[in-house]
Amino acid sequence: MITIPYVTALTTYFSYGLLLVFGQIRDLFRKITDCFSSNNLQGYVPICLAHEDFYQRRLYQRIRDCFERPIVSAPDASFDVVERYSNDNNKTLKPTTRIRRCLNLGSYSYLGFAAPDEYCTPRVIDSLNKYSPSTCSSRVDGGTTVLHKELEKHVANFLGKQDAIVFGMGYVTNSAIIPVLIGKGGLIISDSLNHCSIVNGARGSGATIRVFQHNTLSHLEEVLREQISEGQPRTHRPWKKIIVLVEGIYSMDGDFCKLPEIVAICKKYKAYIYLDEAHSIGAIGKTGRGVCELLGVDPADVDIMMGTFTKSFGSCGGYIAGSKELIQYLKYTCPAHLYATSMSPPAAEQIISAIKVILGEDGTSRGAQKLARVRENSNFFRSELQKMGFEVIGDNDSPVMPIMLYNPAKIPAFSRECLKQNVAVVVVSFPATPLLLARARICLSASHTKEELLKALEVISQVGDLLGIKYFSAEPKKHQQEEKMMKLG
Repeated sequence: MITIPYVTALTTYFSYGLLLVFGQIRDLFRKITDCFSSNNLQGYVPICLAHEDFYQRRLYQRIRDCFERPIVSAPDASFDVVERYSNDNNKTLKPTTRIRRCLNLGSYSYLGFAAPDEYCTPRVIDSLNKYSPSTCSSRVDGGTTVLHKELEKHVANFLGKQDAIVFGMGYVTNSAIIPVLIGKGGLIISDSLNHCSIVNGARGSGATIRVFQHNTLSHLEEVLREQISEGQPRTHRPWKKIIVLVEGIYSMDGDFCKLPEIVAICKKYKAYIYLDEAHSIGAIGKTGRGVCELLGVDPADVDIMMGTFTKSFGSCGGYIAGSKELIQYLKYTCPAHLYATSMSPPAAEQIISAIKVILGEDGTSRGAQKLARVRENSNFFRSELQKMGFEVIGDNDSPVMPIMLYNPAKIPAFSRECLKQNVAVVVVSFPATPLLLARARICLSASHTKEELLKALEVISQVGDLLGIKYFSAEPKKHQQEEKMMKLG
């Protein structure tokens, strides 16, 4: 768990308090002026009440220019960002004709497949000419092509599962599948840092939900033992089924789930495991097979494997992999399969081609080189940031590395100062993270060169000094250590 210094916590609370007070004062003046202005609602209640969009108007709008920056190129190691300006305090942002070439430290293209690829791109173009951009139909009607069937076969083989089913959107894969797997009378035990799509899927299921502290095995076992002994609320009948929901890499923290230990606990208490590998599949493990391969877990011990194609594979959509009985059941019951338009055929071809490259089926070793490079880049960058004195959380080998910012004033300042020096970063704050734990989230790619990483480190170090976000003492550089040793000698 992140331990925030007391002074930092105090100043962060004070900053948010100041923003809230001034926001409330501005809202008071707004109500007064509205009393003298004409009201065109004609009896309707305002669709957005003042308290419902307070955060968006009084806090988010101040830093809106740090988000939704339009790009006009592929999200490669570098991309082109359109500069914008505002004449009304960020209520509207208008694009200019100026384009800024920036180093990309925000995209999820861990293996670089989001950019044109010598093997994938020609095949995607061919599939576009053959199938068109959309099937314009659901999977059960006219939306299943040969590519969809081939993709599901490749995914199942890649993951070491009996069968798989694919969907056109990663978020929907969680939010639509979980309510199909479990309902009233069931128990969901979810990690406290699970993604919003998992949270919404769990809420929509009607099952009882219990949360365990992030990656805390003792608390997970305590919750399981307590809930099994008590049974369902009021009736105390046994639970119909129990599912434990975890992620491979937690997207806001960059750490791995403790999968081997979680598997052992779930086996002990006869609970199913639902593993979300959105950020880990394709990016970690010797052959890119995700957290199971990295941590030495047999895929057969994970009951439901979920992942997305929007990160390492440079495409869109998501998948569920499991037993043949499970996948067959989902095909008959999941609304995302029955009613939603199927995945775009060119997107399916992109995933198939990317998997072939990762496995070396394209006749080269580029896939293995990409996996090695993203691991080396991630570990090098994380190590250097820590040496500079930044508070970087997450695990080694993870391509996701959050730099803690804490104070709300430092969120936009970090983003804007980096952009001035042509480095594009993603900043994250409440409600995506707890109120006190704002951060910049760095995502690295196999496409980044050593020179680009050194440039990014130089810029981030300068900005860190400017904003005072190096919360730890920096390690002395090698030549400084040598000079010190010579003096001591």
